Amino acid sequence: MRRVAVVELPDLGRRGGGWVAGQFVLLGIIVVTAWWGYRDSPPELPRLALGGVVAVAGAAAMIWAAAALGSALVPWPRPVGEGVVREGPYRWVRHPIYSGGLLLCLGAAVAATWWVVLPTAALALLWALKCRVEERMLATAFSGYAAYCAAVRWRMVPGVY
Repeated sequence: MRRVAVVELPDLGRRGGGWVAGQFVLLGIIVVTAWWGYRDSPPELPRLALGGVVAVAGAAAMIWAAAALGSALVPWPRPVGEGVVREGPYRWVRHPIYSGGLLLCLGAAVAATWWVVLPTAALALLWALKCRVEERMLATAFSGYAAYCAAVRWRMVPGVY
């Protein structure tokens, strides 16, 4: 049997601040791209409405997940708090704030310009990598995290990833 080498991703700082900086840079690019696309070519009302509904659904998912985390909500991969959160959207995916954020960005792509899809794809990749770092830190901090991962299979998108 052939063994596959697994590359351990760097923490990028004591709390993982480099991952947070990268995500905020990409979020800024997404906002600027959406604004620029909307300014240059405002969409028709149906497209604007659909994008708005998708973006609001993403924002609602983020708020629900943030409320479930409570005081454990931090932007860094290094966890705080008393243990693994299993309530709310954390019953279905391990990183629902990222799920909601991607949905919000895709709503912006529909409503403003399809060019938003490019930095959103980069953000999805960054979050997929950040998830791995965060999960390594969570497993170290909380003994029940491995069992949680076994029970909640999907990281961000049920049935996909």
